[in-house]
Amino acid sequence: MGKLREKLSECSLPAALEAVGERWSFLILRASFNGLHHFEEFLSELGIARNILADRLGRLVRHGILGREPCPDDRRKVEYRLTEKGFALLPTMIALRQWGEQWETNEPAFPVLVDERDRLPIQQVAVLSHDGRALGKHDLIWALPGEIGRVVELQAAE
Repeated sequence: MGKLREKLSECSLPAALEAVGERWSFLILRASFNGLHHFEEFLSELGIARNILADRLGRLVRHGILGREPCPDDRRKVEYRLTEKGFALLPTMIALRQWGEQWETNEPAFPVLVDERDRLPIQQVAVLSHDGRALGKHDLIWALPGEIGRVVELQAAE
């Protein structure tokens, strides 16, 4: 357990939280996933103070989560668009929303996120094993680099 505790200081969760920030950043990202791109749109949709919005947009741009580009139709205006790095946060956003529905509001949120092809609701976000099995809390342990795959190798030798 000692070596594992030492490695916790190298965990990437604090860096991720530093990049994304707090509540307003997540709400800006949600708005961005839903097609908002302009400062004034975020301002009116979210009801956020102008200075806080500017700060959070700046942080998201600095961390490469949003891109900041002049509008094609009016070069004086700026658009904020999700980068590939920003779009990679979608599963996190969905997982947080689903968690909130289950544990905080106890009701489904609307609108419902559906598969575009058949318009059916998406499944719950789950932690999956290397072979696609859904894992529960008793199926997970932390492993150091030299321990990864060791049990599989031992079981195969038996």
